[in-house]
Amino acid sequence: INLYRQLAGGVTTSQLLHGSANPIGGQSAIVKLKWGFPADSMLVQDAPGFIKFALGENVKQANWGDLETVRFPQSRMGVEQVYYDAFYRAQEYREQQKEYKEARRKDRENMVEPRVDLELEALAEILEHQRFITCHSYVQSEILMLMRVADSMDFTLNTFTHILEGYKVADHMAEHGAGASSFSDWWAYKYEVKDAIPYNAAILHRMGIVTAINSDDAEMARRLNQEAAKAVKYGGIDEEEALKMVTLNPAKLLHLDHRIGAIKPGMDADIVIWNGHPLSNYSKPEHTI
Repeated sequence: INLYRQLAGGVTTSQLLHGSANPIGGQSAIVKLKWGFPADSMLVQDAPGFIKFALGENVKQANWGDLETVRFPQSRMGVEQVYYDAFYRAQEYREQQKEYKEARRKDRENMVEPRVDLELEALAEILEHQRFITCHSYVQSEILMLMRVADSMDFTLNTFTHILEGYKVADHMAEHGAGASSFSDWWAYKYEVKDAIPYNAAILHRMGIVTAINSDDAEMARRLNQEAAKAVKYGGIDEEEALKMVTLNPAKLLHLDHRIGAIKPGMDADIVIWNGHPLSNYSKPEHTI
């Protein structure tokens, strides 16, 4: 039923991400929402590969229960070590494959072919700039940490989602080349979001960062026009730039702006017809095509 509700709210495309309980999660899916069609038909076939990373309280779970349920990592510093350990293993994995491939035939007969490891394949694709990271994030220290990890391993973080302290580190994000997908005005629902401000999206945009508005809730997702409109109220963003935060900008972050996010010849005909100004609280979508 949520597919129907999203379409009724004017949403045509979604990046489906799972939860944020692990530093390195699974691969995401980019879908075109279709009512009454099988799931496989919704996948965008030529979409680039993405993977979900996460930072913060959800990952370390240090305050989640008694000592019998604890797990590694239990600190934010430990989260950093999870990343380095994973990428070092991915580097070694690719080196072993390379050595086996380049070995002469007679030498190869005495070697054991490296087994395929799907987890390390995905991580190696990140190091080879073939897979993009979408990272759940809140606190400035961790955002900076992960950018340092990426810089040291020679790759760029594609998108920080939620990014409620992005306004504190926008200059560093711009220098690194990361994009932002922010909540419009969520805050105070847990301790690590106590410094969130509704001007975050406007500040990120003015720093030259590709900025989108994301949802973490089925009801919010079908009102993305209203979420974008808050950047006009909180930050004075131009109305067209605000609308881009739920159209062209997320398409850019998904590397699909050649086919979605705008109305141009040759692009997908994803069109929403509103009965009023698309950023108005009073407007409703009449047709989603």
